[in-house]
Amino acid sequence: MKREELIKKWLDNELSSEEFKLFHKLDDADELMKLSESIKAFQIPSFNSDSTFEKINQSINPTKFRSKNSWTRQFLRIAAIVVIGLGIYTYIGSLDTRISTSIAEKTSVILPDASHVLINSKTDVSFNKNNWGNNRDIKLEGEAYFKVSKGAKFNVRTSTGTITVLGTEFNVKHRDGLFEVMCYEGSVNVNCNDTDQLLMSGDSFLLLNGEIIATDKENLKSPAWKNNQSYFKSMPLIFVFREFERQYKVILDYQLIDTSQKFTGSFAHDDLDLALKSITLPLNIKFEKLKQSKIILSSE
Repeated sequence: MKREELIKKWLDNELSSEEFKLFHKLDDADELMKLSESIKAFQIPSFNSDSTFEKINQSINPTKFRSKNSWTRQFLRIAAIVVIGLGIYTYIGSLDTRISTSIAEKTSVILPDASHVLINSKTDVSFNKNNWGNNRDIKLEGEAYFKVSKGAKFNVRTSTGTITVLGTEFNVKHRDGLFEVMCYEGSVNVNCNDTDQLLMSGDSFLLLNGEIIATDKENLKSPAWKNNQSYFKSMPLIFVFREFERQYKVILDYQLIDTSQKFTGSFAHDDLDLALKSITLPLNIKFEKLKQSKIILSSE
């Protein structure tokens, strides 16, 4: 049997006992066997031995084919390229998918299990879709509304706390100094500061500047921002101003304002003047719009 036929059948694992003995008599059999062991750790979707062998055969200079050592070097060179390619394939598969929104931008994403995530402005969300079947984990920095398909444990991880569910609807807001979770359907578990709190429909968890704040039960069916509104209940004004800047491409100058005072109300995301009045009128605040999208706020 010809040398190339032996190697092709070896690639296909089709050697008979006699052919296996002939294969081991090849001068470079040991090197080929070691190479085979080194690439077993990698997995690829499919392997066509005929096309692979044909590519190997075509890449070899006919004048050098008579030299066994030259053929082995060519084979090892090609195999090294395959190993490097598989390493790149494995590395790419381990990377997270990341979605980011900018100021005044919202977007949505359907996760591999058909769970739905609606993402508010200035938010980063990341997850690994290749490993999603084994690990339903999503990282969040900002604000997003989740409608989770039933299945294995689903985690939303932030640097402040982790929200765990099996299938439900909830909103998570994680901004500077603010961590808020609102459950709209089913139940969620919030792990924060080494404590667990179970939220049922209408319950919320609020952490302001590291302090847990007691909240009342709500009857809302979904977060206001889904309908282009931002709603606040007894929230320090600084958080209202920051949210305003996320929804409009403006800079607020509030150095003359007491930003610790509480605000209850809402503002629209599609009308700048109306939104400003919704915040300033109830608190007797004046505003002056300057060029370059800057607004100065002052007390009346």
